[in-house]
Amino acid sequence: MTNNLPFIDPTAGSRRARITLAPRPIDLAGKVVGMIDNTKEQADVILETVAEVLKSRYGVARVIIRRKEHYSKPAPHAMIDELAKEVQVAAAALGG
Repeated sequence: MTNNLPFIDPTAGSRRARITLAPRPIDLAGKVVGMIDNTKEQADVILETVAEVLKSRYGVARVIIRRKEHYSKPAPHAMIDELAKEVQVAAAALGG
């Protein structure tokens, strides 16, 4: 049986509008990483675990985690602006 399900790369937008990807650092050593918690179940536990691994295995200097108000709402612009001033690498992070 052939699987004909299309897969979408969430990092680059749709076929209609391409989003230019941000430059990626060569490594994470000494970087400050920001993550946005989407408030879903266990997101905080997952992000804290990822933060510890980033620091111990990849030399990340610091991880800043900010929690959205609700999973169905976008992160407030003020939260994103604050993170942008403090971090070199950021990720929107999901819980279950």
